[in-house]
Amino acid sequence: MLVIGALCLADDHQNLYHVNGQVKWFDQTKGFGFVIADDGGPDILLHINVLRNFGQNSVADSARIEVLTHKTQRGVQAVEVLGIEPPAREAAPVLADLADLDPDLVRAAPMEPARVKWFDKGKGFGFANVFGKPEDVFVHIEVLRGSGLADLLPGEALAMRVIDGKRGRMAAEVMAWEAANSSGTP
Repeated sequence: MLVIGALCLADDHQNLYHVNGQVKWFDQTKGFGFVIADDGGPDILLHINVLRNFGQNSVADSARIEVLTHKTQRGVQAVEVLGIEPPAREAAPVLADLADLDPDLVRAAPMEPARVKWFDKGKGFGFANVFGKPEDVFVHIEVLRGSGLADLLPGEALAMRVIDGKRGRMAAEVMAWEAANSSGTP
């Protein structure tokens, strides 16, 4: 028996399919969402445990995703996430605080370890604290989406590029800690 993520599969490895697609939607509260395969076919169930095994608790709608899938009696399910690419953004930054910044300057800022203080998806923002620093860092939902995430949970570990915005410290890029740590970013 083969164990991938939280799912057990039969010894038949030929039932695994490599799929590239786009996230149709993902609801962190419900614990699942769906992926649309580039090659068509039925929607692919993406369970939160499979996403967590990749190191993320959420994924932005319309993000590009690469998964291994398995066909079951109940439909096609993702069993492993191989990669996620944030949704395409328009050329101009969404936030005024980021509009005047040199993108190379932002990319040069170090990824800092942080923990989510709170985040309200409905309001579109929240705050996190960089480890060892007392001030709150503003996190806007558009920065999350541009980073390939859709939501944050209190206490969740992150890696963030923090800049001095017009109204104080703010995140310019956010990654799930596990994803940043596995890529060697922090």
